[in-house]
Amino acid sequence: MKKMGGAEKKRVRRSSAALQNGTRDPNSDTPPRAAKKDVFQLFAEKVRDHKDLVSRWAVLQETRVEYYRGKDFVCFLKNHPELKEILESDRNLETEDIANALLRKNLLVRCDRVVKTLRPGKKKLSTWPAHLEIFPDQVFSENDAFFAWTFVKRRPLWQTLLSFCWPVLTLAICLFPVYPHRCKLLILYSCAGILLLILSLLSLRATIFGVLYIILGKRVWFFPNILAEEATLGELFRFCPKKDEEERPKWTARLFYAMVAVLAILLLRHHAPDEAARARYQKRVYNIIDDVLEWSPSLALSGMMEKQQNVFNATESNDNFTDGSKVGSEETVLPDAGAETISEQHEGEEMGDVEDIDDLHQHHQHDNI
Repeated sequence: MKKMGGAEKKRVRRSSAALQNGTRDPNSDTPPRAAKKDVFQLFAEKVRDHKDLVSRWAVLQETRVEYYRGKDFVCFLKNHPELKEILESDRNLETEDIANALLRKNLLVRCDRVVKTLRPGKKKLSTWPAHLEIFPDQVFSENDAFFAWTFVKRRPLWQTLLSFCWPVLTLAICLFPVYPHRCKLLILYSCAGILLLILSLLSLRATIFGVLYIILGKRVWFFPNILAEEATLGELFRFCPKKDEEERPKWTARLFYAMVAVLAILLLRHHAPDEAARARYQKRVYNIIDDVLEWSPSLALSGMMEKQQNVFNATESNDNFTDGSKVGSEETVLPDAGAETISEQHEGEEMGDVEDIDDLHQHHQHDNI
């Protein structure tokens, strides 16, 4: 058996140290292994993107997070055991062990509801709370436990493309005044129709709720999530109402709300505007709409030119008026100066006559003496 030389021993030591540290020896001929992504990270991304796992959005320490319930996670893995194949060697783990591994790797965080007391008139706490806080014990549980994802979800391609469309849409809205007249009419009627549809839907929804509440004492909201702040697109347009979990209202409360509704209708009917007022308001609105629809850059430029021409004409007329007033004032001053000269001459003549009379009196007295 041959003994290894010093250089070979050093190479073996470097290779063993590199294997222990997870680095590659530059003198080794073995090709490097690609960095493998964590299987639990892949499993978490796959589970989060799956549509069968029921989840909601809530606020956790002033941050919006997506979360699910512990019992829903157990049911989800029971119905989809094929997802455990992503875990490779850990695919035989129990659901609780998988969830605890996700918690240890900071892919999940256990949360608890902020409001833990029943509100007046409620029989139980909210199924999906809107505000959460971090739970002290980070261990998986099925009983009233909530778990929020901590990693950033991959954005789909359509969302990326849509983000580039927002600046274009903003620019198109700003350029609305320069559109052709037909395009303006199309946009105006489309927006007015959508707005009318939304207001009609909300009014019909409130009317049905009020009638059923007063007559039957039931709280029935069609399109229950139409005004929700945190809801997906599918939940937003869900038609079926939620189950009423609150206590049945008393007949006195229903009678009170019925009287209030009747009084409100009578007041609105009494203070409704007459035909002349409606006509004036309609004319004012039509004038505003016509100003918006008929505006165009050419008309605006021509209007600016006419305005400048009017300003120039007004300036010339003001200059002419100023010159004419100056000449008139000079002509008015000249007769005054002549009158002052004539009056001075008249006063001088009078003074001369008085002096002549005095001289005559003095001469007469001298002759008598």
